[in-house]
Amino acid sequence: MKIGEIGHYLESLSPLSNQEDYDNCGFLAGDPAWEFEKALLCLDLTEDVMKEAVRENCNLVISHHPFIFRGIKKLTPDQPETKLITLAIMNNIAIYAIHTNLDNTLDGLNALVFSKLGIMEYKILEPARGKLMKLVTFCPAAFAGKVRTALFDAGAGTIGNYDQCSFNGEGEGTFRASAKANPFVGERNELHTEKETRIEVILPGFLENRIVQALLTAHPYEEVAYDLYQLGNASARCGAGLIGKLDHPMAQPQFLEHVRKTFNIPVVRHTRLSSKKIETVALCTGSGSFLITRAIHSGADAFLTADLKYHEFFDAEKRLLLADIGHYESEQWVKEWLYDALIEKFPTFAFLISEVNTNPVHYF
Repeated sequence: MKIGEIGHYLESLSPLSNQEDYDNCGFLAGDPAWEFEKALLCLDLTEDVMKEAVRENCNLVISHHPFIFRGIKKLTPDQPETKLITLAIMNNIAIYAIHTNLDNTLDGLNALVFSKLGIMEYKILEPARGKLMKLVTFCPAAFAGKVRTALFDAGAGTIGNYDQCSFNGEGEGTFRASAKANPFVGERNELHTEKETRIEVILPGFLENRIVQALLTAHPYEEVAYDLYQLGNASARCGAGLIGKLDHPMAQPQFLEHVRKTFNIPVVRHTRLSSKKIETVALCTGSGSFLITRAIHSGADAFLTADLKYHEFFDAEKRLLLADIGHYESEQWVKEWLYDALIEKFPTFAFLISEVNTNPVHYF
């Protein structure tokens, strides 16, 4: 198996198109055409993690945070990226990052963290827009079922918890084949009228090429008429943060203790406590202060995230319980998410969870 197949599978779960504009996901080093041997899974790619990959004879490292983030302007000994790139090149190790595209996926890292807290039903806190498209095509009525099936199999027609969704209308299509044409129905140089079905399906934009190819393959016409529209609809499966409900309301001190134990942290920074019970919880792993207002307007009783600033606690006070659970702590289970996803798809291949603790923050 090629290393690129690992990346292709991860991108089917968390498309690269879901990453933020500032991010740098995907293959950052190495050749996807290399044969896969063993992969090391980590949160941060540090020198110690890279040395661990060398010791374990891994030729692929999959990291949550991309080690090339702001761009590299020089490769001198004093640059931390230099040692990583040198070790990667000397040991034929490919490097892959899956960062905000995983954060922005409905069943990504946020969902796993919610499960640790006992929250199993959830939705996107701030759904992304501009990620959906609509395809409209026309085909002979007798072939509508075949064309729809091909579109569905390629990934079209999913709306929320429903799949194989389409709209179909009957009508008549007209065309005249030229002398150079090879018409499926009708005769050359004669106007033809055909009973046709208009099929409309919604699709995620990142699957456009695959779905159009499926349409062209299944459609009987020599020339296939279809339209593609960019939609402004909010996506149910892509966006920032999650919001969900606890099984039962909890007093705020009880909820914070539950959070502290779940994340195994000595202290939780939070806004002033009140008597209001916590039931609806919003979450954004990593730095999520940009979602505070969204969490408030979405009716969250508490918002868990990291890297909060002093004045942001003032902004949230008396509006919801705002808690800083630490950046590393909020993302500590990304290695587990990667392992579970990869071992399910590739059960006979070796995926190792890094044993290096890369948390740069310590508590005294």
